[in-house]
Parts: sequence; structure tokens; C-alpha cells
Amino acid sequence: MTKFESSLNDYAQALARLKEALALPKDSITRDSSIQRFEFTLDLAWKAVKVFLEEKHGVRCVSPKSCFRDAYQQGLIDHDTFWLDLVDLRNDTVHTYKEELAESVYTQLPRAVEYFEKLRARLVQESATQ
Repeated sequence: MTKFESSLNDYAQALARLKEALALPKDSITRDSSIQRFEFTLDLAWKAVKVFLEEKHGVRCVSPKSCFRDAYQQGLIDHDTFWLDLVDLRNDTVHTYKEELAESVYTQLPRAVEYFEKLRARLVQESATQ
């Protein structure tokens, strides 16, 4: 298994776990669990993009935002500032805990899952054609 395949597999598993948490009835525990799983999924998403860009395109990125910008430039994702917003959300949830922030982030997770799914599918598609 290549580094990219391993990275993509980890990302796909984290995404499945996030979707699993979001499928549960909402209470404070499932909300907080979903947010934690979102953090993992976003971290694994940008790392999968990083490995993909390095291995397939020779592009080196060093941070989540730079990787998502480079992914756009390489045609891997559509130009959409929501990717950068997701990085900001993750940074906010990791460094502070406020009830209202948790509620706000939780409401954005279904949209995040749509983006994560599209990225996963694109990575699978691109890796199959390389």
C-alpha cells in the first residue's frame, strides 16, 4: 500500500465515522462527538490532499489552507472559500470551547460532509487515472 493509499483509507474511515455520529439523534454528547470527528476528518482530508499533490503532481504544501489552495489550482477541488472556512472552524473548535460555537459548528457539519465526500470521490477517481 502506498502512502497515498494509506492516507486515503484513513480519510475515508474518518469520514465514515463522522457520518455515523451525525446519523445519531442530537444531544450534547453526539454533538461534541461529531465535532471531534469533524476535526479528525478535516485533518486527514488535508493530509490526503498533501500526499496526493506531492506524489502525483510534485506540489509541496505545508498547511491545510495552502493544500486546499493548491488542490484548487490543480483542479482537484472547486474554488470555494468553504474549504478555508472549515479550517477556521476546526481551529476554533480545537482552541476554544463555547456552547454557542459548538452549536454553530454542528449545524455546518452536514455541508462539510458533502464537501468531504466529493473530495474523497475525486481523490479516488484521480488516483485511478494516474
